[in-house]
Amino acid sequence: MKIGIVGLPNVGKSTLFKAITKKQVDISNYPFCTIEPNVGVVAVPDDRLQKLADVAHSAKIIPVPVTFVDIAGLVKDAHKGEGLGNQFLANIREVDAIVHIVRAFTNKDIMHVHNSVDPQRDYEIITTELALADYQTVLKRLEGLEGKARSGDKASQRLLAFLKKLEMELGKGIPVRKIVLNKEELELMKELQLLTAKPELVVWNVDEKNMHNTPKDILPIAAAIEADLADMSDEDAKQFLTELGWAEPGLNRLIKASFKLLDLIAFFTSGEKETHAWAISRGSTAPQAAGKIHTDFEKNFIRAEIISWKDFIEAGGEQNAKTRGLMHLEGKDYIVQDGDVVYFRI
Repeated sequence: MKIGIVGLPNVGKSTLFKAITKKQVDISNYPFCTIEPNVGVVAVPDDRLQKLADVAHSAKIIPVPVTFVDIAGLVKDAHKGEGLGNQFLANIREVDAIVHIVRAFTNKDIMHVHNSVDPQRDYEIITTELALADYQTVLKRLEGLEGKARSGDKASQRLLAFLKKLEMELGKGIPVRKIVLNKEELELMKELQLLTAKPELVVWNVDEKNMHNTPKDILPIAAAIEADLADMSDEDAKQFLTELGWAEPGLNRLIKASFKLLDLIAFFTSGEKETHAWAISRGSTAPQAAGKIHTDFEKNFIRAEIISWKDFIEAGGEQNAKTRGLMHLEGKDYIVQDGDVVYFRI
């Protein structure tokens, strides 16, 4: 799971990245400080892991990892190569989803590339640039395709019609994720690798006092506070959170929201050696889940022994859960549920 952090220069991307990964990166008050993308791997917070590990007396805990990529700041006309546009766009193509950071904080000491704070304007600048980059990609794919379509090639005719549809919408600055597509079009989409087809989470970097004054679909984060929390000891961080009146750091919400953005769920394996969380796409079958552990597990799958995480904990472990009839055997068609504790038979 690879998430790209994008936005205009000086919106707090690198500050947030430092807080997420506790990895020191170069943060300076000028555009294009981040040139090569910084990469950091962090754990998806999941309270169930420790509870399962306590019951199973696990020697270690392995959470689901998520990779965050801090991508260089984008400017208007990046699709034409302005600023670091070409490099920026290439880096976005490599991620699974986008966390779009928008500046909503006021600080006269930190310059804004457009000299004023306007979250909606800034969001539209980035969205439009990505849509126009996709528009150019579509135009390139259209070159020479009309001739093939006129020759009667059915596949070319279908692709041509689809690309024409994308051309019209992207030309208006509309991202692909907002275009209604049928099943066939979704399949055609996969090979295009369009930027605006990627799932997107919009985050406003706010002042502490404005944490609760953001639109409904926006995740508010105070990056400066999160960076301070990341530098504190666990004890000091807990005390600071209490003083702020927060149940958890905003970063936990961001990481969880990124996980949800990709429509992923977690299942667990738990024993004395380790309690391990595994990420799979929602709707995955038991053999597909087994394949996340080892490809041979999917090939040689026989059945899965399933216990819900709550039953595992309440029963006091796998053996007691089996004795109480809380374990169920499932075959190849079983759809793994979020929180399943699984033992695969191969």
